[in-house]
Amino acid sequence: MPTYVALLNWTDQGIRNYKDTTERAEAFAAAAQRLGANLLNLYWTVGPYDLVAVVEAPDEETATAVLLQLGGVGNVRTTTLRAFGREEMNRIVAKAAG
Repeated sequence: MPTYVALLNWTDQGIRNYKDTTERAEAFAAAAQRLGANLLNLYWTVGPYDLVAVVEAPDEETATAVLLQLGGVGNVRTTTLRAFGREEMNRIVAKAAG
């Protein structure tokens, strides 16, 4: 399944409710599963982003739906990147090389 890396920042609401962050993470994982995606990892970070989520989803539409639901709760804003694993990158390089 395609992998997506989401860089998350807390909103004002999210930082006010920081004590619930691990429970919110569990709810996010459950919501992702209901939509057919899988939260592989979630990291709380220091620096320009407050959290980093690694999500597998069968397609871009599912990944977008998962992250729209997450953002719609109002605790975070996301920037999402499509990530490629080693095997995927080998296929891309082979295609580019002709």
